[in-house]
Amino acid sequence: MIADAARHDTELVRDFSADHVVERGIDVAARIRVPAPDGVPGLVHGSVQTTWTVPAIADGGTLAELRGWSGPAERGIRVRPVMVPDGITDTEGLDTLRRQAEDGTLTLRVAEVLPADEAARAHRMLETGGLRGRVILDFS
Repeated sequence: MIADAARHDTELVRDFSADHVVERGIDVAARIRVPAPDGVPGLVHGSVQTTWTVPAIADGGTLAELRGWSGPAERGIRVRPVMVPDGITDTEGLDTLRRQAEDGTLTLRVAEVLPADEAARAHRMLETGGLRGRVILDFS
C-alpha cells in the first residue's frame, strides 16, 4: 500500500501499515509512481488533491472518491464516488464497522469530545481545519 501524508504525519501513516509513504502536495502523483511506475490500480481519495492524485492511477484503474467528485477522469479511469448518505441505511455494514472499532481492527482518531451544547464550537473547529481526528459530540 502506498499512502501520502503531510511531513509531520509520515510516521503515523507508516504505523498504519503503509508499505510506502510519500509526501503529499502538487507532485504527489510523481512520488506515488516511484514505487509504482505503471501507476496504482486503485486509489482511495479523501483530501482536496483530486487533480494531483488522478495521474498516479494506472490506465483503466479506479478512483474511490470520498469528497463527492464524480469525474470525469481520462485514460479509462473509473470514478466511484463514495458518499456517507449512500450508506446511512446499511445497518449491517455500520454494525460491522462498530464491531471493528470495538475490537481494535479499526483505530479511531478523535481530536476532541465536546458536550452537545457546544456544537457551534465543534463546527467552528471543523471550518478552521487542521484537525487530526474527528470532533465527537456527546449527547449523554
